[in-house]
Amino acid sequence: MKIVVDDLSGPEIARFLDEHVQQMRSLTPLESKHALDLDSLRKPDITFWSASDGGSLVGCGAIKRLDGDHAELKSMRTRPTRQRSGVASRLLEHIVAEAQRMGFTRLSLETGAADFFLPARRLYEKFGFQYCDPFAEYRPDPNSTFMTRAL
Repeated sequence: MKIVVDDLSGPEIARFLDEHVQQMRSLTPLESKHALDLDSLRKPDITFWSASDGGSLVGCGAIKRLDGDHAELKSMRTRPTRQRSGVASRLLEHIVAEAQRMGFTRLSLETGAADFFLPARRLYEKFGFQYCDPFAEYRPDPNSTFMTRAL
């Protein structure tokens, strides 16, 4: 699997991210949806990675700089046909290492609280993330779960 910084200019990643946003909208009330669209992911405070295997896009993830020490994990997604095949673990391992290399000392995330998101929460737990209160501009929300870990 190859993981690279992606400039989000290709049509395949645009479709992949649109599918992600549409899926999140179908699962989560609009006021609780925090998935970023393509334009939001192109901002300078975000670093975005795509993962490919055999030339096919299989996953993506990003970090958003919150301040000099703290970043937020965003847009983690695995192609549905590749879920539970190790893509998310490899991608998350890469992103955590890159966040450390960039000098961050904390990485936090928001994910859904519904059962659909249980595999994601288990993955984050496996990587040392612990449940926490809302951070940055988030507010308490019964549809959201917040997690963090020191780097």
